[in-house]
Amino acid sequence: MATSTVFRTRPSHPARRSPWRPARHPAGRPVNRVRRQLPISPWLFAAPGLLVTGAFILYPFTSTVINAFTDRRTLIPGRFVGLANFRELLHDDMFWTGLRNSALYVLGVVPALVILPLLLALLVQKNIPGITFFRSAFYTPVVASIVVVGLIWVWLLDERGLVNSLLETVGVGKVGFLSDQWLLLLSAMAVTVWKGLGYYMIIYLAALANVPRELHEAASVDGAGAVRRFLTVTVPAVRSTMVLVAALSSVAAFKVFSEVYLMAGPSGGPAGEDTTLVMLVQRTGTGLTGRVGYASAISLVVFVVTVVLMLLVLRADRREDS
Repeated sequence: MATSTVFRTRPSHPARRSPWRPARHPAGRPVNRVRRQLPISPWLFAAPGLLVTGAFILYPFTSTVINAFTDRRTLIPGRFVGLANFRELLHDDMFWTGLRNSALYVLGVVPALVILPLLLALLVQKNIPGITFFRSAFYTPVVASIVVVGLIWVWLLDERGLVNSLLETVGVGKVGFLSDQWLLLLSAMAVTVWKGLGYYMIIYLAALANVPRELHEAASVDGAGAVRRFLTVTVPAVRSTMVLVAALSSVAAFKVFSEVYLMAGPSGGPAGEDTTLVMLVQRTGTGLTGRVGYASAISLVVFVVTVVLMLLVLRADRREDS
C-alpha cells in the first residue's frame, strides 16, 4: 500500500528590517521619509556664535555705554551722573593731547598704507624667479607679534642702538628717536606702516588679479608709459579696494596703542605728550582706583570718531562714483 507524504510549509513572515537600512516600498523602491524639523533647530546651530558675540562684543559695548554716564570705579559700582564725564573731557588737557596725537597718527599713517602697499603689490605681482621669497619676506611682519616688533624697533632706535651707532659712524651724531616728542610719534608711525605693508599688499594683490590685461595692452598701444598706465588703468580699477584700505587703516590708526605704548612707555613719552586716546583709556580705567566711568566716556568718544571716519571715507567714495 502506497503512503503519501505531506509537506507542511511554515507561514511566511516579513523579514525583519535593520534599523540602519532605509525602509523600502513593496515593489523594492526605497521610501523617502521627510522628518519634521523643529523650529529651534537653526538656533541651536547659531547658538555658539551668538554666545561668543554676546559675551565678547555686545555685553562689553553695552556695559561701556552705561558706565560712560556713571562715576563707577574699579571696586565701586558708581551712580548715574549724566553728562558729567563728557563735560570733564572738555576741560581735560590730556584728553585733547590724546585726541591730537590720534588724529596726527591717522594723517601720517593712512596715506602711506594706501599708496605704498599698492606699489609693493605691483612689484611682487610679476612672475620672476625668486619673487616668492620676497612675497613671504614682505608678509613676515604681519604674522610677527607686535610686542616682538616693538621691542626690536626700540633696540634699533635707542640711543645706544644700531641706528644711532651708524649715525655716529658717519659723523651725524645721536638722534633722540625715543626721547623727542615728535620723533617718537614719527617712529611709532613708521613701525605701524612697516608692519601693515604686507597685510594690505595681499588685499591689493587680490584686486590686481581681477584687472584685465587688455586694458594695459590697449594703453601701451596708445603710447602710455608705466606711470600713465598706473594712473589711468590701475588706480581706477582698484579704487574700491583703496577705499577699503583707507577705511581699515584709518580706524586702526586712530585706535593705536601697542606701538606707542611699547616705544614711549606707560607714561606716553616725555611729559605724556605722546599719549593717544586708547592709552589714556588704559591709564585711566585700570588699577584698583581706576575711573571706569571716565575711561568709558573716552572709549565712547573713540567709537563715535571711528564711525565718523568710516562714514567720511564711504561718502568720499560715493562722491567719486557720482
